[in-house]
Amino acid sequence: MADVPIDSGGGGPLAFLRTQAARNVYERVMHALLFIASAFSILVTLGIIASLFGEAITFFTANPEVTLREYLTGTEWAPLLQSNPQFGILPLINGTIMIAVLSSLVALPVGLATAIFLSEYAPGRLRRAVKPLLEILSGIPTVVYGYFALVFITPQLERIIAAINTAFGLTDGPGEIEINLFNALSASIVVGVLIIPLVASISEDAMRSVPRSLREGSFALGATQFETATRVVVPAALSGILASFVIAISRAIGETMAVTVAAGATPKMTLNPLESVQTMTAFIVQVSFGDAAAGSINSQSIYAVGATLFLMTFTMNLIGDFILRRFREEYE
Repeated sequence: MADVPIDSGGGGPLAFLRTQAARNVYERVMHALLFIASAFSILVTLGIIASLFGEAITFFTANPEVTLREYLTGTEWAPLLQSNPQFGILPLINGTIMIAVLSSLVALPVGLATAIFLSEYAPGRLRRAVKPLLEILSGIPTVVYGYFALVFITPQLERIIAAINTAFGLTDGPGEIEINLFNALSASIVVGVLIIPLVASISEDAMRSVPRSLREGSFALGATQFETATRVVVPAALSGILASFVIAISRAIGETMAVTVAAGATPKMTLNPLESVQTMTAFIVQVSFGDAAAGSINSQSIYAVGATLFLMTFTMNLIGDFILRRFREEYE
């Protein structure tokens, strides 16, 4: 059998070695670039954490009148007062959780129903048309959502509440229902609309990854399409669906401009969604746009609130990671 030349195009073995050496160099360069990119992202994250918590620690050490116990358990938040400022963060946490919970009541069922429709009912052409339209909701600036809540949703809520007061004879009485111009309910509605695409898109991807054989087996046993979707596909995609819920709630917790415009700036301990509240992100915006001097207790309070917000969202991410590992289903 005749020997096959290594490089029939000319140059013989040396050309092949040069080509292999060039490939090795290229691989090493790409490996180094990818490592630098990964290391850069990690270093930036560590830098942000160090800066955030460094200033937060300074907030407590440089201001001995503010104790960690008072900060975590106090029910009054008024750091901008010239005399007798209060630093109990519970009102801000209350407002943040209220917005997150109420917006979840809007987004989670609507988003999941949308995902079920797109995955199990919608034709391919309709699905390809609807998904980009959903993404448009995420592309709208959040400040627009805030003003939409202020000029449209709140007036509609006022009309509904006025009709309820009239129907039950509560007008001008002690039991009259009142709604503030800035309120948690309208802010929660727009934040819920804002995070619907997150729930719908991630849940739909998780449901479409369920093998077709599971659906066919359900149909073979006589199940309807709705029973197959809700009792077979949804449980099989539960890890992805729950992860989308956690991501959406984390997004609601960290929302800034929509709640700043719509919910107001009144930190208070209340469960009434018709009243004005203030979230942690809204306070950060309020102080950032104010006249707080650098290094003052007011400016340092931003970092303390930011560190608390970081811990809340970080906890949500840990919960999401646990859910993914706990309920993950793998199919061959």
